[in-house]
Amino acid sequence: MRKIIMLLLALILVGMLMPTGFATDSNVVVTYGETTYSNSNYKSFVDNFFVKQGNVDINNVDVKTITADQVNQISSGITGKSYNSNQILSSALVDLNDNENLKVSVDKSKITTITGDMYLSALKSAGITSGHVYVTSPVQASGESALAGIMNSYEEATNVQIPDSVKEAANDEIYTQAEIVNNSGVNADSLSNMVDQVKEEVSNSNITNHDEIVNIINNHVENNNINITNIDIENLADSIEQVQNVQGDVEYYQNQVSEFLGNNSSSEFSLDGLFNWVKSLVNGI
Repeated sequence: MRKIIMLLLALILVGMLMPTGFATDSNVVVTYGETTYSNSNYKSFVDNFFVKQGNVDINNVDVKTITADQVNQISSGITGKSYNSNQILSSALVDLNDNENLKVSVDKSKITTITGDMYLSALKSAGITSGHVYVTSPVQASGESALAGIMNSYEEATNVQIPDSVKEAANDEIYTQAEIVNNSGVNADSLSNMVDQVKEEVSNSNITNHDEIVNIINNHVENNNINITNIDIENLADSIEQVQNVQGDVEYYQNQVSEFLGNNSSSEFSLDGLFNWVKSLVNGI
């Protein structure tokens, strides 16, 4: 009888100590394009995709909305394009519970230009190396605006701001590749694979000289049998040079995230630990 009473008291204590934050999984964030968020049918379509693909409770995640103004702050300085509030459709889910290696799953039936490999490459350029990202849209969209939402989600989940210089470099990489795909008709995955090869060579040799980067791109263009114009090559070189020039900021960001995650894990509320304590308490009576 005494054991039962002590067990009940211990379980009551567990309930009192249970953190109220369990209502929302802070490691999962959804960012909706504002056009999608304001249309119930659009939002329902996107939610169903995330539930099926990400196996999440859509009512138990953090939610943010990406506006045209936020996208235009990025795109205007890169492509000169300006979007209005009924054009921001692509939406993204970031799940940091699946954090061993960075993965990107894109709804190819809806996202017409930006591929999973393009997102993957741009996110790695920004110093993001873990989590599972899902991208979709209720109707066909290029997917360019989703990158702003994805990075916003990482900021929300980790409570660490990505430096503006890093955001600009990553977004420039996405927009540059999208422009080349749209103008030249080159296969998006082939282009992304080639860009990754160039970035790896540039990074390994710590090259920041524009002409050297152009030469490296030309070599890889030939090796991969990719047909793009000299203007495309120049634009790619500018983009990769920008990525290389912000590596100091990328490293700073990665250190901040590592510090946050380290602190978060050390102070994380552990139910397993608490229940083990209850078990040991009862067994010791």
